[in-house]
Amino acid sequence: MSRAAVRVGVGTRFSYDGEVVEVVELASTQAGGEVVLKDGRGRLLRLAVKELLLSDRARIIPDGPGPASDDPQETAAVVLARLNAGEREMVLERAAHVREVLTGFRSGSEELAAVGEPRAAYTAGEPMESRYAAKAAELRVAARTVKRWVAAFRRDGEAGLVPARSGPRSGHRNAEPWSEVALEVMVEHTGQSKPSRKMVIERTRARLLARGFTEEDLPSRATAYRLLEDLERRHPTFRLSTKRNRDIASRPGGVYGKLRPTRPGEYLLMDTNRLDVFALDPVTLQWLQAELTVAMDWYTRCVCGIRITPVSTKAVDASVALYQAFRPRPAGADWPAHAVWPEHGIPRSVLVEATALEGPMRSAASPALVPETVLVDHGKVFVSEHLTSVCRRLGISVQPARLRTGRDKGPLERFFLTLREDLLQGLPGYKGPDLHSRGERPEGEAFFFLHELEAIIREWVACVYHVRPHTSLIDPGVRNAPTTTRSTRVPRSEPALRGPSSRLGLPG
Repeated sequence: MSRAAVRVGVGTRFSYDGEVVEVVELASTQAGGEVVLKDGRGRLLRLAVKELLLSDRARIIPDGPGPASDDPQETAAVVLARLNAGEREMVLERAAHVREVLTGFRSGSEELAAVGEPRAAYTAGEPMESRYAAKAAELRVAARTVKRWVAAFRRDGEAGLVPARSGPRSGHRNAEPWSEVALEVMVEHTGQSKPSRKMVIERTRARLLARGFTEEDLPSRATAYRLLEDLERRHPTFRLSTKRNRDIASRPGGVYGKLRPTRPGEYLLMDTNRLDVFALDPVTLQWLQAELTVAMDWYTRCVCGIRITPVSTKAVDASVALYQAFRPRPAGADWPAHAVWPEHGIPRSVLVEATALEGPMRSAASPALVPETVLVDHGKVFVSEHLTSVCRRLGISVQPARLRTGRDKGPLERFFLTLREDLLQGLPGYKGPDLHSRGERPEGEAFFFLHELEAIIREWVACVYHVRPHTSLIDPGVRNAPTTTRSTRVPRSEPALRGPSSRLGLPG
């Protein structure tokens, strides 16, 4: 730990305006401290000490090597700046005890001696061992502890008396620099295969030895393993899958996403996800994989389009899901009243006979929107000529998300998780999210045809998902609106509860 300080006095050299000058005299005036400088040609210059130390025109030239970025330990200024008021008082009190052991005076100077100093146990004639024993008995600590304080004070000053900040699970004095180097090694393996804890410990040891540490300065192997457990919470490396670790490491420091929808239809999220349940082919009666394509309005979180396809999704399937935003599918005949969307665009004061309303807009299963921008990923389906031509004909802009950044379509990714946890895992033929979660023979339990599975998902979206509370759907025009509810259709006696339909301005 370097003291990071240079003594300024007669003989100290500075670089002032590009010339090397030397301090030849120090003076105290009514305006403050002043110095007299002499350059290489013998010319004298009088400056204020404040100007010399704080001006950008002057730079001190130390007599010996100062602190560097590759020093094995931090500078004293950095260590002392981390302390709070209580910790700083503790360090100053400990430093006073150490100075009394060394000099007999708590201030360290005979000129600043307090009343009664030096005490009999700390006079100049007393041997150091007896001083150590007297101070240990006074503070009720071991004599070895006092010796360690004295050695640290002689080496690093007051900064050497700062307790090690090594985390809750280790008290080793060099646990903090060891953890920093170990974290560097762990971060380097973000895009590589998963390393073992032993290899991280060995590489950390080698780097610290190359930076000037000795074997005695390094934590033991047991302590190193405990420190790695603490670092695992900051940068997962050993516990989760490597793909999951890369996703965690790539998270942004701020709020996810920069697009902020302000009205329905401004942004339409589209994505395809393989369903975690097997379905039956209505022709061959064989089980097969199924993929779900969803179009979601970002502002209201309403699912505007659903399309299930066997094996893989084609561009025409994505276009069909997009078209459903303009022309919603009709609601089921046996759906409850709260799951059916009302007719759009008809004033309340106009009475229209129910039988006069026919067509796809009558009792729709989802809201009808006119998307302005479609946010998609870089899948072949969404960047195909077919889908882009459809968007061009309908006057829709296409905005691709960032590569390998699923959080750009966060609401839609969360919908897929909610669908799996709330609906799919209860259906026959459920196979789990990955191979490690799969049952023994889930394909043998496949029961629903593709069109039946799509009808089940549509009904669940209308009857369950669209009426579920959501913390993000709050009407800013309602005062004192709670921030933990989302409801699409609520009684008019509860105007603060807001959800997809209320943000669309539709009646509950």
